[in-house]
Amino acid sequence: QELLRRLGGFSSFAIGFSVISVLTGVTSTFGDAIGAGGAAGLGLGWPLVSAGTLVVAIAMAELASAFPTAGALYHWSALLGGASLGWATAMLNLVGQIAIVAAIDLACAQALAQTLGRPALAYGLFVGILAAHGMLSATSVRLVAWLNDASATVHVVGVAVLAALLFWRGRAQDASALIVPTAPARGFVQSLVLGVWTFTGFDAAAHVSEETRDPGRRAPMGILSSVAVSALAGYALVATLVLATPDPASLAGAPDAALKVLRAAAGVRAGSFAMGLVIVAMWFAGLSSVTSASRMLFAFARDRGLPWADLLRRVHPRTRTPLYATAACVLAPLALVAATAPLSDTVFLAVAALATIALYASYALPIALGAAARVRGRWTRRGPWSVGRAGVPFAIAAVAWTLFVFIVCALANRLAMEIFGALLVALAALWLGYVRARFRGPPIDLAHFEHPE
Repeated sequence: QELLRRLGGFSSFAIGFSVISVLTGVTSTFGDAIGAGGAAGLGLGWPLVSAGTLVVAIAMAELASAFPTAGALYHWSALLGGASLGWATAMLNLVGQIAIVAAIDLACAQALAQTLGRPALAYGLFVGILAAHGMLSATSVRLVAWLNDASATVHVVGVAVLAALLFWRGRAQDASALIVPTAPARGFVQSLVLGVWTFTGFDAAAHVSEETRDPGRRAPMGILSSVAVSALAGYALVATLVLATPDPASLAGAPDAALKVLRAAAGVRAGSFAMGLVIVAMWFAGLSSVTSASRMLFAFARDRGLPWADLLRRVHPRTRTPLYATAACVLAPLALVAATAPLSDTVFLAVAALATIALYASYALPIALGAAARVRGRWTRRGPWSVGRAGVPFAIAAVAWTLFVFIVCALANRLAMEIFGALLVALAALWLGYVRARFRGPPIDLAHFEHPE
């Protein structure tokens, strides 16, 4: 235990809810999703994705309750499947965390630049937003906790304001449009990228377990409540945004599709103000993402799973925050966007799809290993939160949903899958050529949790 336990139950929920950020996910991919699947692609797609995500969250919550550590998914895989699978999970999750930071902060910068009518400023704003998040995350656990709590409030208020404004001023379609499919099956599946991209990062509550009081109960409840509240709030936003769109085809692929709908429904001034609430919410979501990623990197470095581990694991004696890990989680997203920009005209979608694929791969590994350990009788001691015998069926369903998420992301952006394939090859080479001889995994094993006395 090296980090201060200053986060309560609401803060555990708030960081996951903020990283999911329905305002960020829905508005940033609205043009791509509605262009592919039409109104029903979102009206039917959002509940489908919500249900699939909740299954993954239940399986993850059991693990978070049994093994409440800052290493989270990495520790779970290492304990249940050995050092090599733990390392693979950590690297996948780390790539996903870095990509999600890049995607959220880039979405925030692009939305702000579009609202100001200066799209050329997007990349400069992106750098400034990243730097601000890094400094805040490294300054104080208490300050970040307060900002995360405020973020949850901003998201709830923002969704309520946008949904009410669109319902009152923007009804352009009948409600039946939400349930009557008009796009082909491929288009419908492709449109689900809006939902699967939005529902990422709910593992954040597990990553801050070492800073949460009573984490065996509060971490799993933070995971589940962040997904459940996001599902309800997100549908209110998706439905009203879709019904305010008179011609979905005209917005296909438009990066500022949500802004156009808001301005058309409420006028330029009110629409821009509403988009301003979205931008504030995105900013908060980016801060939560940097905090989550830095804690994951810190825990991995603490077990010497990375080069320069001695530097990355350092905790500032006064703030008790991992300064160098936080700095790395600012510089890496910047490098990812810089490397992706020359390869794709849709940089945001490529980065968002990569984040989704890598994160869900890191979710599925420990969940599958947990199910196997339960069947073999290796993992018998559950945490305070458990679904009992239903745990194995939930785990199998969660892995199956993950495979479906891969298909959605592949249809949405081929470049993301190509990058992910190259990443797997690079990770295999790194493990065989360098890490295998040096990395031993966490200093404790499964027996420590099975027989704590």
